[in-house]
Amino acid sequence: MKDQPHKSSPTQDLRAYLLGSWTLERSLRDRASGTRGTFTGVVRYSETPDGGLLFREDGTMTWPAHTGPASREYVLRPSGSPAAMDVYFPDGKPFHRMSFSSHANEDRHWCDPDDYKVNYLWGGPDAFSFAWDVHGPAKDLLLESQLRREQ
Repeated sequence: MKDQPHKSSPTQDLRAYLLGSWTLERSLRDRASGTRGTFTGVVRYSETPDGGLLFREDGTMTWPAHTGPASREYVLRPSGSPAAMDVYFPDGKPFHRMSFSSHANEDRHWCDPDDYKVNYLWGGPDAFSFAWDVHGPAKDLLLESQLRREQ
């Protein structure tokens, strides 16, 4: 994870902000083929014993290669600032840093041979979004996710 200076953030405690359940709507676009798809489901952020969060996403994907149930998990751990968390794959490998702070709300992940760039946008106390822009010889994707806190 790259160190980024602390900047003003709309949420000073990212862990507390995320904790709980969120509805999720995601649009999927393969720019190379023109293929479009969707993912609709729920994201749950639950506490881990080490002060982090478990991210669990469950829902239904509609995509030419797969239509049906889909899920994934990540682990978020505290970073140097309470306004950011480091995201890891379930096997413990680093993925990226999540933050809504100005100038720190973007990060990158290299997954050979493709470059993944994420941008997080705070939408208020009960909404946020993020987009993955993936470029490389294997992929040319735009994945845009909208999350709203479940009431």
